[in-house]
Amino acid sequence: MSSTNDQSLVVIESRPVENVGLVEINRPELRNALNLEVREKLAAAVVGFSEDPEIRAIVIAGRGGNFVAGADIKAFEKLGSADMLLQRTHRYWDVIARCPKPVLAAVEGFALGGGCELAMHADIIVAARTATFGQPEVKLGLMPGAGGTQRMLRAIGKYKTLMLVLTGDMFSAEDAERAGLVSTLTDEGKALEQALLIAQKISRLPPLAVEQIKEAVINGEDAPLETALRLERKGFQLLFDTADKREGVAAFLEKRKPSFKGR
Repeated sequence: MSSTNDQSLVVIESRPVENVGLVEINRPELRNALNLEVREKLAAAVVGFSEDPEIRAIVIAGRGGNFVAGADIKAFEKLGSADMLLQRTHRYWDVIARCPKPVLAAVEGFALGGGCELAMHADIIVAARTATFGQPEVKLGLMPGAGGTQRMLRAIGKYKTLMLVLTGDMFSAEDAERAGLVSTLTDEGKALEQALLIAQKISRLPPLAVEQIKEAVINGEDAPLETALRLERKGFQLLFDTADKREGVAAFLEKRKPSFKGR
């Protein structure tokens, strides 16, 4: 294991298993509430792992029994519209959304407001059955500002989304999984362990194929079907010229385990 494990840091990076980067938000006394520093450090950690050729998947988690219980509300008290515009916080979220490598969220405890939005920026959400999701911004006279309306809409549909964001009600991980917002459920305290297992499984697969699959799904989601199918075919065809494709086919025919190099 390699890590940057200073407990005074608000974001801690580590490599708990081979080829997997772990990013943990470390403000347990505030249920890992997001402020500008956390957003900056989180984005920097994701960029670092994204550019590291040894890392093939990234897991985001929170320390102290919660994922992220929302934004740091104290930071909002004196901010106006111009302040929020000048902060340009969307650039920190975009780093996660545009990461070419698979990103997994390991959710325990609360994933509310910006925490729910952070989870929805991941490609796979692993949640403890006892976890709680929600977009309660309306109760503060605000609305979701980092994808809470749009990412949830695309995950669970118009009517469930409007019910949740208009009321600000919290909902259980089991309800989220049934609605299609959560990929898989675990026992309490096991979300990170399960997310790392899934990330490690993905990391053993050919990186170029994994990247093309993610690109096809993400970019095809809002495209017309014919456009999305062309994107899929393009990726499929490009992979035929990779060393990993040749290795995968050879290993299958020779009945041995493949050794993928990302080429």
